[in-house]
Amino acid sequence: MSRANEGHDTMNGAESLVRTLVGGGVEVAFTNPGTSEMHFVAALDRVDGMRCVLCLFEGGATGAADGYGRMAEKPASTLLHCGPGLGNGLANLHNARRSRTPIVNIVGDHATYHLQYDAPLTSDIEGIARPVSAWVRTSPDSRRVAQDGAEAIAAARTAPGGVATLILPADTAWGEGGAVATVPAVPEREKADPDRMKVAVEALMSGEPTLLFLGDRTLREEGLGLAERICAKTGAKMMAQTSNARIERGAGRVPIERLPYPVDAAIAVLKGLKHLVVIGTTLPVGFFAYPGKPSLLTPPDCTITVLAPPEADQIDALRQLAEAVKAGPAPARPAIARPDVPTRGAIDSATIAQTVAALLPENAIVCDEAVTTGRSFFPPTHAARPHDWLALTGGSIGLGIPMATGAAVACPDRKVVNLQADGSGLYTAQALWTQARENLDVLTVIFANRSYAILRGELAGVGANPGRKALDMLSLDNPAIDWVSLARGFGVEALQAADLDAFVSGMRIGLGRRGPFLIEALL
Repeated sequence: MSRANEGHDTMNGAESLVRTLVGGGVEVAFTNPGTSEMHFVAALDRVDGMRCVLCLFEGGATGAADGYGRMAEKPASTLLHCGPGLGNGLANLHNARRSRTPIVNIVGDHATYHLQYDAPLTSDIEGIARPVSAWVRTSPDSRRVAQDGAEAIAAARTAPGGVATLILPADTAWGEGGAVATVPAVPEREKADPDRMKVAVEALMSGEPTLLFLGDRTLREEGLGLAERICAKTGAKMMAQTSNARIERGAGRVPIERLPYPVDAAIAVLKGLKHLVVIGTTLPVGFFAYPGKPSLLTPPDCTITVLAPPEADQIDALRQLAEAVKAGPAPARPAIARPDVPTRGAIDSATIAQTVAALLPENAIVCDEAVTTGRSFFPPTHAARPHDWLALTGGSIGLGIPMATGAAVACPDRKVVNLQADGSGLYTAQALWTQARENLDVLTVIFANRSYAILRGELAGVGANPGRKALDMLSLDNPAIDWVSLARGFGVEALQAADLDAFVSGMRIGLGRRGPFLIEALL
């Protein structure tokens, strides 16, 4: 690997790493540092080109790195403190793994010679990191740090994208002799297997009920356009997986529905299907197991062809399919009128979706952790102005507010709208402070049903017979959380909407101004 010290003869390991990160296109660090990371913090101060975003909780830092990576399409860095700090950030690293987001996850550790004494923060950091990481390494000395950092960047960017965790013992950061390293070449995505391509074409041309099951890169404009042409030619249908890292959608774009979350609804949608062609995602399975219900949601006699897994060149696979079936030009799509702002009714899923569809500005980014309230948001918002829709991919709640934070850092010229369940939002509400500190253009809409409403449905789904004690564990109403006061305490302007008029008015206010703003919508 080539190296150049750029004249920094006394560069320590931390500085060599920061310069390598900046040279490798990593321009933002979401940080929550401690003692072991102080030399890295000092290096961030000395080196130009790295924006440092302080987060009050490690789950906020990792979630923000996820939101940033989804929109910037390149990795941000985190900076976490030892094993417990990494542990605090694991839930949103799990979500990042599921969204295949590139992240260079830097975790400080004790000096190498100090580890033998088993000081209080000593832990198995590699063991903690492996389940959520595509790549894990501990730098052995200051001369190796930059090279390890360069390889971490390449690993994070290698298809399908993932978390590369670099563990930085304190003495490797402060030790001298570091030199900037060059990021190695990233491997190209593999092409679809010709034999599977033949099977997929036969399925599409069979005349039998066939579904293109899509995820990842296929859900951008080019991929959706190719899929639409294939379906128009063959009579197949297309559908996205339930939870997606990013979908480009809105008026003028190809509308696509998602596989429903409830198992019974998903089974009903897939009923009668004879062929499933999977591109850019995994098989359609239930989020959970339920007594008497299948895990794999396709019919037993449905043949499944995984044409292009997430690490493959999904767009090339769609191009080959379109050519093989002799797909024509894009079919004419009937225009869908954008709905008017609702003027009557309660604040509920229908009126919220209608309001969002009517008022969402062009080129907005929607970060969706609405959970129960938001399940029906998708069809009504097909007619909204063009936008990107980012969802909770790994099922680990507490992503919405940090994800919106990172998306706003990545795209400062775009409005970010966070559709946020109240129970999930409480996991990482501290990220509101980062939005205020950085003056990020984020509108957070809290759906305050004051309960873990999704779990009420899960109690029924697993056949439980809950009593008062069980139901009390799902309630957030004793005492009720005051989101307006909470937001203002973090420096974010806020209002409460108790009726539809107040909600619509609040949306107009929040969308019409720059900077962070929060609406607590009482359901």
